[in-house]
Amino acid sequence: MTLANTIASSLPVAGLLICATLAIPSSPDSSRSRKVPLNPSKDSAIASLERDIPSLMEQATLPGLSAALVRNGQTYWLHGFGVMNATSSEAVTPDTVFEAASLSKPVFAYGVLKLVDQGKLSLDTPLTSYLSKPYIEGDDRLAKITARFVLSHRTGFPNWRGDGNSLTIRFTPGERFSYSGEGFVYLQRAVEQITGKPLNDFMTEAVFIPLGMASSSYTWRPDFDRRAATGHDADAQPADKRKPKEANAAASLHTTARDYALFLSAVLTGTGLKPATLGEMETPQVALDLSCTNCTDRVPRELSRNLFWGLGWGIERTEKGVSLWHWGDNGAFKCFVAAKLKDKTAIVMFTNSENGLAIAKPIVHDAIGGQQLAFTWIKYDSYDSVAMRFARAVRLKGASQAIADLAGLLKSDAISESSVNSLGYGLLSHKQTADAIRIFQLNVELYPDSANTYDSLGEAYMAAGDKAQAVKNYEKSLSLNPQNTNATAMLKRLREM
Repeated sequence: MTLANTIASSLPVAGLLICATLAIPSSPDSSRSRKVPLNPSKDSAIASLERDIPSLMEQATLPGLSAALVRNGQTYWLHGFGVMNATSSEAVTPDTVFEAASLSKPVFAYGVLKLVDQGKLSLDTPLTSYLSKPYIEGDDRLAKITARFVLSHRTGFPNWRGDGNSLTIRFTPGERFSYSGEGFVYLQRAVEQITGKPLNDFMTEAVFIPLGMASSSYTWRPDFDRRAATGHDADAQPADKRKPKEANAAASLHTTARDYALFLSAVLTGTGLKPATLGEMETPQVALDLSCTNCTDRVPRELSRNLFWGLGWGIERTEKGVSLWHWGDNGAFKCFVAAKLKDKTAIVMFTNSENGLAIAKPIVHDAIGGQQLAFTWIKYDSYDSVAMRFARAVRLKGASQAIADLAGLLKSDAISESSVNSLGYGLLSHKQTADAIRIFQLNVELYPDSANTYDSLGEAYMAAGDKAQAVKNYEKSLSLNPQNTNATAMLKRLREM
């Protein structure tokens, strides 16, 4: 069962787009840097960003966004758009704190590589060597997992194990790519053991203070209460703020556009790392499977010739050069970063909405050019896609009428399984159970060979109190995928009721 790509509605947000801007002229101090225009207000890329972002936000129902542009390895432009909370009028600024979600991972990777430079950790030594007891029991393959495998997502771990489930290795470590937050938490435990410090203390001393990242932390700080944006669902409804007490290397970083730009500057200029270590970070370790991001249950179908994973970063290689990139998805917060190595140019954007990645592609294009093949791989719906058009129709007219109105488009493979699935879960979270069931039924009709569609429909029936239909659909899911641990657990629970 997965909660995949976000589906957005387009409720108007006119009047919410309040902006705060800071333009910072570049002062290159490296012989490898080239001069950039000293007046960002006359820069065509910045003019496009400031023109296009408010319109894109309105079309995607996105309350707030903060962005930073790096040129020649230096912060060049910072800008806040919209509001921190849709129910208030407090403007987003470059110093508004956002959940960085998986943009936590490249920052953690940088910290790990500083330990490599200090000789305290080896990229290719099994992590079992650094821990006093096994991280998981009963699997000798644990001894194959190294920091290199973690940072390039080759541990064999799932992304997340799920509540109440034991962590297991799904394939031989090093064999192939499969995105895993669990792997980063495992490496976090080793880092904490090596340094004798909680993760956030280590990262503060090794990364945040040296780089001047004064508003960054993997755990909640009291001063974030007034400065942090509130996350929103696809309908711009505010969610409760998450205030992590414990650090999670994969996902709990809270930061600002200003701070993240300082981190990008360090990566682009090699600040804080030996040249050879920086080279390791930027070197492809494994090619990506074009058909999946979480690939624990199958071998690659087709390996990309352009998309790879390095140490903590996605890597895109084209005739026009090499780019680093990463996306972040904590549900109500979405973000994206891309950096061109040759030009030392980068863009990072943070949003406080489930819809945030729907507008990332045009923003990145405005900022640094290129097509960014990563967007095809991560498969989030664009603000102008059929999936979003369908989601808007469902919210305005109800599931049955929307399906009837767009029947032709829905049968043309114009909407993905994950998009329909996400829409169903959005309805379920708003207690619109009947509409959620109809949407999950649609997904079964469109994708009858997917175990996940039946799993999700089973959950909806379970929420509706229809035990018989829930059991039927979980059994069907399990028949299609005997490794579906969620279906197994739900069937056990249903039969004990």
